[in-house]
Amino acid sequence: MEKLPGFPIVLHGSSSVPQEYVDTINKYGGKMPNAVGIPEEQLRKAAKSAVCKINIDSDSRLAFTAAVRKVLAEKPGEFDPRKYCGPARDEMEKLYKHKIIEVLGSNGKAE
Repeated sequence: MEKLPGFPIVLHGSSSVPQEYVDTINKYGGKMPNAVGIPEEQLRKAAKSAVCKINIDSDSRLAFTAAVRKVLAEKPGEFDPRKYCGPARDEMEKLYKHKIIEVLGSNGKAE
């Protein structure tokens, strides 16, 4: 295998698909019975190698969707987006903090 010094490596489709979000989505009416992702341990290894970008967008969409479904299921009369988007945003923030600090090791690193 030939080395490419300075060549940026990007992992696309690298969400870990946290089971807790899949379970919440399914519990509140979603249909994601076979959703799987990349184990976080493999992402940790990639982050320590030559990989410079790891895409995890699906994880954030799962976190957001799980929170929205939960609020709307528990409070079916809710119609104010601030009441369900706020908890969804908070869940995404929790996810990103976990990924940045615990998985990708990029806490405090500049772009």
